[in-house]
Amino acid sequence: MSTQQKNGSLLTPFNIIAGIILAAGVVATIMRFTMGIGSVTNLSDNNPWGIWIGFDLLCGVALAAGGYTTSAACYIFGFKRFHGAVRPAILTAFLGYALVVFALNYDVGRPWRLPYPIFYQQGTTSILFEVGLCVFIYLTVLFLEYLPAALEWKRGFDKYRGILIKLTMGLTILGVILSTLHQSSLGALYLIAPSKLHPLWYTPYLPVMFFMSSMFAGMSMVITEGTISHKYFHHKMDGQYNEGYLDLQFAFAKASAWVMAGYLAMKVFGLAMDNRWPYLFTGYGAWWLFEVVGFVLLPAYCYAVGYRDRNIGLVRVAAPWTVIGIMLNRFDVSLIAFNWQLPSADRYFPSIGEITISLFVITLGVIAFRFIVTRMPIFYEHPAYKDSSH
Repeated sequence: MSTQQKNGSLLTPFNIIAGIILAAGVVATIMRFTMGIGSVTNLSDNNPWGIWIGFDLLCGVALAAGGYTTSAACYIFGFKRFHGAVRPAILTAFLGYALVVFALNYDVGRPWRLPYPIFYQQGTTSILFEVGLCVFIYLTVLFLEYLPAALEWKRGFDKYRGILIKLTMGLTILGVILSTLHQSSLGALYLIAPSKLHPLWYTPYLPVMFFMSSMFAGMSMVITEGTISHKYFHHKMDGQYNEGYLDLQFAFAKASAWVMAGYLAMKVFGLAMDNRWPYLFTGYGAWWLFEVVGFVLLPAYCYAVGYRDRNIGLVRVAAPWTVIGIMLNRFDVSLIAFNWQLPSADRYFPSIGEITISLFVITLGVIAFRFIVTRMPIFYEHPAYKDSSH
């Protein structure tokens, strides 16, 4: 049963909080599109990108990476134990990318112009064009990967569902290629601003670091989402999903620990390559250590120990810890360590309107996720398709 059915009322804590956020978000949205971007943001010529890019886009894309990592593990590398996590991961990724595109409209300001660079005037030498094209195509791929669950919700679409199931491998390979391109290209965006990004964060390896961090960000998000879903949607999960649930989380923990170790090595190597050690003894150096030690080294250690000792509690602590660390890294690159030489009076800090709209977008995603998993076969195999479902 849903929360509403259990309590017999719409006035649940979740609904009340979500309703307040949605109402505030609608007001801020109306202000944004009727009174201009300046009415709801603190953006300026010195700081043209704010949390709608640093959080909604950079964090959203990284945390939605569980779709390509999970499907690749299951279908390309043949680890069938990941099968139960594919649909939840694909759904999370699809909603994540859809909301990234939705949130981008607040920055662009003209939604009808969003497809213009792709269909009418291609800027093929621009990294932003490559990112936009990859996200556009990958969102389509994620929709096609999610669609079989929607077609199982209402019977009568077996023919179309069967076609999509046959395309699973191709869609997975295409998804991995596209994700590799745009996850790394988001880091490459900041390579063109060496004078604006602090030397501790600026490195030629930013594209590699963004791609590597997206892998353990996506897996950590799958663990976090799975833990929360197991608590609130346990009644929607079948025996097969529950049977492999703990093994899945331990497998993701092991993989995350290894990738985080490689990412940590890349961070140190990037520091050493240009002999930037003296910066560690500055205020920004302390913050860099706070990010790297506090949100990469320590959660990676927790993942490794949790997997070794089969301590699921430690794994479940490390997962949201890592998610917060990824958000911190994206904020550091796009906001905190960006324009670091500007006087403090000219530095950017998000307005209430920007924060409200970001919360509005997140809330829409949570509501959509809850609606879908309570109605469609995401955490269980549809009885009519148990032998053919992917």
